[in-house]
Parts: sequence; structure tokens; C-alpha cells
Amino acid sequence: MKKLLKVSLIYVILALIGGVFYREFTKFNGFTGVTRLADIHVHLMVLGTFMFMILALFAQRTQLLEAKKFKLFMILYNIGLGLTVIMMSVRGITQVLAMNLSKGLDASISGMAGIGHILLGISLILLMTILMKVSEEIKDESNCSI
Repeated sequence: MKKLLKVSLIYVILALIGGVFYREFTKFNGFTGVTRLADIHVHLMVLGTFMFMILALFAQRTQLLEAKKFKLFMILYNIGLGLTVIMMSVRGITQVLAMNLSKGLDASISGMAGIGHILLGISLILLMTILMKVSEEIKDESNCSI
């Protein structure tokens, strides 16, 4: 459980840094339009901080951390979220700086962000299967004590 709370703390720090970067970078560049940088803070706070806080609660009541595929979930999820946020940062910086991107570079930024989202999706499905399994083990244990 402590491991999950530490991961959550890391995401809190990253979310706060992301929010400050958005505010200061756009202010420094005199940018007043819409940019992907605005979404970084929320993505890190919800998909990072809150996700791992909730998982810590599950870990307290279940054998979540001992599940065979939980380590795989952690790796895929953190890579997926990291890649997504990095590409959101790249996209946002190019928007604020009004950079003209070639079609290839524009597509590669979108493609890498898409890969991050795919990894997030796969890891969330994996997490749901893990949670279903550990919740059944709780049900089985509760039936034994009756």
C-alpha cells in the first residue's frame, strides 16, 4: 500500500509542476489561446494521483499487490500515462510557440500520444481483470467463514 501512495505522491508533484509550467509558460509567451498544456495538470492529478490513491484503498482490503499481473499493470500504466503527458507537453509547447510543423512531425506527435492512450487502455482492462479476480477471492474467503 505504501508503494502506491508513494507513486501517488510523485504524480501530485508532477501535476503541480505541470500546472505551474502551463501558467508560467503561456504567460511568459503572451499566449491567450487554447493549448494542450492546460490538460496536463488534470490528467496527472486524476489518472496519476487519484488512481493510485484508490488502488491503495483496494490494496488495503485485498491481495491486489500480490496479484500475478499487477506488476505488468504498473509498468504499462505508468509508461502509457508518461508517454501521453509528454506528448501533450510537446503538442502544447508547439501550440504556444505557434510552430509550423510538417505533416510528418504533426502525425508523429499524434501517433505517439495515441500509443500512450492505447497503453493506458490496455492497462486499465488488465487492472479490471485483476480487480475482478481479487474481489472473487474475497468473496470466496467470506463464504468460508460462515
